[in-house]
Amino acid sequence: MIQLKRVYEEPSKQDGLRILVERLWPRGVSKAKAAIDLWLKDLAPSTELRTWFHHDPERWNEFCKRYEEELSEKDDLLTLLKHRTTEGTVTFVYAASDEERNSAVALKEYLEKRK
Repeated sequence: MIQLKRVYEEPSKQDGLRILVERLWPRGVSKAKAAIDLWLKDLAPSTELRTWFHHDPERWNEFCKRYEEELSEKDDLLTLLKHRTTEGTVTFVYAASDEERNSAVALKEYLEKRK
């Protein structure tokens, strides 16, 4: 099971394995407070894609399409991630303020489509 949670929310035992899926470390959050178990920054969108998207809701669908293209080239990391999600609850931790349109949401949807 994959859950999503902002890094600014309190960690909990129900989070299971907490995986940061951001390329950059979130501002203003210490490593201790974030309680991250695994940081998969290479699965995050490229800097170019992130900059282009700029959390513009009108670009969401195109962002997802481009992000999926980037993810299709990262089979080794996706296999590792898929294996980890079968071991129990996994929480993708992200920093974006938009809880409906961010890379963690796109990554979760991509993985669910591949099952």
